[in-house]
Amino acid sequence: MKMRESEIDTLARHLIEGLISRGVIKPRSEPDALVSCVVEMMSAHFEEDSRLEDEAERLAEQEARKDPSLDIGRLRTLIKQKLAQKKNFPV
Repeated sequence: MKMRESEIDTLARHLIEGLISRGVIKPRSEPDALVSCVVEMMSAHFEEDSRLEDEAERLAEQEARKDPSLDIGRLRTLIKQKLAQKKNFPV
């Protein structure tokens, strides 16, 4: 899933502010520092997801050239799941 940095920032801010307001976490530093950390982690996650998506697309196209009767969408999904599983990456 592709997300813009502004969307990731908004989502991270909403998450941190919600956790603080509900008393789930008691930050030891400024909330902005926590938001920055969450933005960094989420950005890395979405980048890895994008790499998996690209790799799955490439492999699915290779297989579809060998057998045009294959459902490329389903094949892409299955390949992405297998790649993610190998990397212990949640999909």
